[in-house]
Amino acid sequence: MERTLIILKPDAMQRAIVGDIITRFERIGLKIVGAKVLHPSEEHYYYHYETIGKMISRRGQQAFDVTIEYMQTGPILAVVLEGVGAVSVVRKLVGTTEPKSAEPGTIRGDYAHISFEYANAKNLSIPNLVHASGDLKEAKLEIKHWFKDDELFVYPSVHDKFTVASGSK
Repeated sequence: MERTLIILKPDAMQRAIVGDIITRFERIGLKIVGAKVLHPSEEHYYYHYETIGKMISRRGQQAFDVTIEYMQTGPILAVVLEGVGAVSVVRKLVGTTEPKSAEPGTIRGDYAHISFEYANAKNLSIPNLVHASGDLKEAKLEIKHWFKDDELFVYPSVHDKFTVASGSK
């Protein structure tokens, strides 16, 4: 069983589509094992996006700066999801980072449309609704950064018999 982190960004919160987005994860059998609304500090985001995600080296200082500025425009919802292959399943549901390129049926493809070109020309962060851990190693580091052990829960769900192989837990 894998765990992964998603962050519903300020645009998801401000557009009041958090319930719609969470429902998509729950419908396929992913289990919410931790969730909280936060308004993190710049330092908290720095650790997330640079110490863990290496955003400056991957995308540059300007992209990092506009992302940090954008993420501080409102509260976010941090959620830990659990399920078989949770990291890759969530990435597939979320869609590509650039909403304009995201396939219809994905969260970004259905709820956003901004392109990198437009955002870069306006010196904006791209409002793409959701952060999703990139791989299992990143997910573990991000979960540890956002949640204490006692904020994560183990419990049975009605989906378990359909999403977990017999004898596995």
